[in-house]
Amino acid sequence: MGTLVIIFILIPLIELSLLLQVGGWIGIFPTIAIVILTGIFGAYLTRSQGFRIWGDINQQMQRGELPGNSMFDGLLVLVGGLTLLTPGFLTDIFGFCCLIPVTRTAIREGIKRLLAHRYQMPKTDTPTRNNRPADKAIDTEFWVEDDNK
Repeated sequence: MGTLVIIFILIPLIELSLLLQVGGWIGIFPTIAIVILTGIFGAYLTRSQGFRIWGDINQQMQRGELPGNSMFDGLLVLVGGLTLLTPGFLTDIFGFCCLIPVTRTAIREGIKRLLAHRYQMPKTDTPTRNNRPADKAIDTEFWVEDDNK
């Protein structure tokens, strides 16, 4: 619930206050021009990075590799492009960070570390088979009856 409040209430309020402050400093028309130019440049960057990632995914699939990082990069480019569609300076900064390969890689690796830490499997001292703990094994017996007697 707290995350949704931040996304849908707090971020737009911060964006609005930043737009008003910047508009007060440099004027309304330069502020609008900045918002439009970041949108145009963001759309161009989203398209070029999207095509590059699509090519990477195709090459990896042709080599028989799983394109995990490239798929994650594609998701980050999509998120970056969507955030650049919303007017505001914070969302633009985040969007450009998702579109620039160096910062996108840092974001991807940070999210991967966070998810690995959050969903870490508990460690056991007993060996496992087929990802099942050894203490959950079922012991059975069987016998063969001979009907020829």
